[in-house]
Amino acid sequence: MDGGPRSVAVIGGGPGGLYAAALLARRDPGRDITVWERGAPDATFGFGVVLSDETLGGIEHADPVVYAALEDAFVRWDEIGITHRGTTLVSGGHGFAALDRRLLLAILQDRCTQLGVDLRFRTQAPSAAELAGHYDLVIAADGAGSATRAAHADVFRPTVTRHRNRYIWLAAGTAFDTFRFDIAETEYGVMQLHGYPYARPVPGGPAAAASTVIVEMREEVWRAAGFDALGERESAERCAKIFADALGGRPLRSNDSAWTAFRTVVCRRWSHGSTVLLGDAAHTAHFSIGSGTKLAVEDALALAACVEEQPGTDAALAAYEAERRPAVESTQRAAAASLRWFEQLAGYTDQPPRRFAFGLLTRSRRVTHGNLRLRDPVFVRTVEDEFGCPPGTPPMFTPFRLGATELRNRVVVSAMDMYRARDGVPGDFHLVHLGARALGGAGLVMTEMVCVSPEGRITPGCTGLYTDEQAAAWRRITGFAHAESPGVVLGVQLGHSGRKGSTRLMWEGMDEPLPAGNWPLAAASPLPYRTGVSQTPAELDEDGLAAVRGQFAAAAGRAADAGFDVLELHCAHGYLLSGFLSPLTNRRTDRYGGDLAGRLRYPLEVFDAVRAAWPAGRPMTVRISAADWAPGGTSPGEAVEIARAFAAHGAAAIDVSTGQVVADEQPEFGRSYQTPYADLIRNTANVPVIAVGAISSWDDVNSLLLAGRADLCALARPHLYDPHWTLHAAAEQGYAGPAAPWPLPYAAGSRKPPDGRDSTPKPRLSPGPAAVAGAVPPAARAPRAPGARG
Repeated sequence: MDGGPRSVAVIGGGPGGLYAAALLARRDPGRDITVWERGAPDATFGFGVVLSDETLGGIEHADPVVYAALEDAFVRWDEIGITHRGTTLVSGGHGFAALDRRLLLAILQDRCTQLGVDLRFRTQAPSAAELAGHYDLVIAADGAGSATRAAHADVFRPTVTRHRNRYIWLAAGTAFDTFRFDIAETEYGVMQLHGYPYARPVPGGPAAAASTVIVEMREEVWRAAGFDALGERESAERCAKIFADALGGRPLRSNDSAWTAFRTVVCRRWSHGSTVLLGDAAHTAHFSIGSGTKLAVEDALALAACVEEQPGTDAALAAYEAERRPAVESTQRAAAASLRWFEQLAGYTDQPPRRFAFGLLTRSRRVTHGNLRLRDPVFVRTVEDEFGCPPGTPPMFTPFRLGATELRNRVVVSAMDMYRARDGVPGDFHLVHLGARALGGAGLVMTEMVCVSPEGRITPGCTGLYTDEQAAAWRRITGFAHAESPGVVLGVQLGHSGRKGSTRLMWEGMDEPLPAGNWPLAAASPLPYRTGVSQTPAELDEDGLAAVRGQFAAAAGRAADAGFDVLELHCAHGYLLSGFLSPLTNRRTDRYGGDLAGRLRYPLEVFDAVRAAWPAGRPMTVRISAADWAPGGTSPGEAVEIARAFAAHGAAAIDVSTGQVVADEQPEFGRSYQTPYADLIRNTANVPVIAVGAISSWDDVNSLLLAGRADLCALARPHLYDPHWTLHAAAEQGYAGPAAPWPLPYAAGSRKPPDGRDSTPKPRLSPGPAAVAGAVPPAARAPRAPGARG
C-alpha cells in the first residue's frame, strides 16, 4: 500500500530476519532490502529446529517456494518416548517436523538471493539509530542478546529473567525414532536429555543421520557433577556416558556449545520510531516447547502482512505488535510452565511411571487430557487405570478422601465473597447461592470467608459466625443442602480481615475505606494496605492475639453446631493470618516475627485452637498465598515449608492460592496460573492440595488431577456462570455415575437440549452390485461446500 517502507534494513541473518526480508521482497520486488549478519552464512548455534504444522501452513500460504524446499528437507515423526527408571513409555499422535538449522538458513538465504535481497555476511551492522537515518524500516532480529534492544532499553523496557537450570546443545550421529525424554538419576542429582531427529539418510537427501540432544539439570546438580570445570569436548563426552543407553553408546558432538542458563526476555514495547524488534530480540520462550524459531518465523509472517495491509510504517508496526503480542504472551506462559516443570523435575521422579509421563506431556498446559486422549487414547487409558479411574469415569469423578470425609468427586466450589449479609447474618441470598451450587453436583461447596468478629469483617456485607443468630442462619443453609443434595460436603472458611477490613462493598470500590462508620483495624504490623488510602491498623499485642485466637475457636464451635462438614482456615490474600506469614507485612521483632518459624507461630496457634474446637472426625484445610507476586515476598520454598507446618499440625489439605497480600503486586495472570504452586507443594511436601486460579474447563481439571498436580480443583467464576457446572461437565463427557447425581426434579435436564433442527436425510443405502459401472464411490468424491446445490 502507499506509504509503506521502500527501503528495509535487517540486523541479524537468523531465520526470522532472513524470512522477513524474503517476504517483504516477494511482496514488493522494488524494495531495497539489506541484511547484515556478523557471522558466516553457515554459522549457527544448535543443530536441528522444529516447526509446527500451524507455522508451516502460514509459510505455505505466504511463500510456496520456501514451503516446498522445507517440505523436501523435513524429518517427520509423531511419537514421544519417555524413559525413566528403566521404563520407556511411548505416546503417539503428536506430529513433529524438524530439519538441520544450517539447511533452514541455506533455504532462506537462497530465497533472499532469488528475490534480490542484499545479504552481507561477516559484516557488523551499523547501529539501529544510524540505519534509521537511511532506511524506512529497521528490523532488529539480532537475537536474545540484542544490541538494539540494549541500546534503546529506555524505550523497549526489557525484563530479562535468568532461570535455575543449566543446559547445553549437542548432537548425536543417529536419528531417534521419537522425540525422546530420558531421565538420569545420578549421585549428583537428576539430569534430563531432550532429543529429536533432524536428519535421516534418504536418496538425494542428507548423507548422515543426526539428532539434536539437549542435556539439562539444576545449577546445583551441574556444579556438584563438576560440569562447571569442564570444557566443550569434555562436557560432550561426559554427557554421552551418562546417557549411554539413550544414545546406544554413540558419542555426542558439539558446535561451539557452552553450558548456559535460559533467559526469558519480555519487552514492554517492540518498536521505536521505524525500528522494530523481531524474534528473540523481542521475546524468548523456553526451548522445551520448541518455540524460538517458530515464534521468529511467525513474527516475520505477521510483520510482512501488516506492512502490506497498513497505510504506513507507524501503523504497520502498531498492528504487528497488537497482533503478535497476545500470541507470544500465551506461548511464554506455556513455556514458563514447561520450564518450571523441568526445574522441579526431582519432585516428580517418585511418581508412578504413567503419571510421570502424563505430567511431562501436559507440563505446558497446552496439551491436555482431552486432546491427548484424541491423539493416543490407549496411552491415556493406561494413565487413567493407574490413577484409579473406574471404566468410563473421568478423573474428576473419582472419589477423594479428605481426612475421614469422602468427597464424591474432585470438584470444589471455591470460596467467593458475596457481600450480601446484614450484621453478619446470611440470608435468603446465601441459601439460594450455596443451595444452587450444592444441587449443581460439586463434591465440596465452600462458603465465602466467614468472619470471626465484627472487627474482622472486610465489609459491612460480610457474613460471620460470632453470634448464635448467625449460626442458626447457617444451620438453615446446611440443612437444606444436606437434605436436597445427599452426599454433598459443605465447607466453611473462617477468617479475619486484618488490615484489609472496614472497606466498601466490592462493586462500590474494592479495598476503598468506608466513607463513614469505619471500625478500628488490627494486624501483625501497623502497615496500611494502601499507603495514603487505607486505615493504618494497630499492631496486635499479647492480649489482642489471645482475644482473636479465642474468637476463631468460638467461631469453629458454632460452625460445627451449624452442620458444616469441613473447616478451612483462611491464611491467604493479605488478611490477618496471611499478614503474619508474609515478610512484606510482618515487621514484628517479637517471637511472632522475624524468620519463617516466627512468622508461622501465630497462625499455627490459631490453627491448633480451631482444631481443638472443631470435631475430631471432621477435616480442616488451610488456604495460603504461596506467592506474594512482589519482591521480597513469600518464596516458593517458604510456601512448601508453610504447607508442611500446617500438615504437621493436622491440616488434611492445603488450598493453594497466591497474591492479594500487597497492593503493588504484579501477578502473572493466565490460564491455571496459580496451579504450579499447588503442584510444587504437592510433589515436594507430599501434602494433599486444592488447586485454584483460572481453572475454567473440565479438561483442565482432568489434566491437573491425572498429572498429579492437584488432588482437588476449586473453581469460582465458572460456578458463578453456571451453578450446575459439575453436572454439565459430567453430561458433556458422557458420564452418568454416582459421582455426579442429578437431583430427581432436574433429571429430565441431564442431557443437553438440541441446539436446532437437523433436517438432512440420513444415508441409508449404499451402492450395490447394480450400481452404474464407472460411478465414483461416495468416499472418493470431493466433499461439497456447505449449502452447495446438486
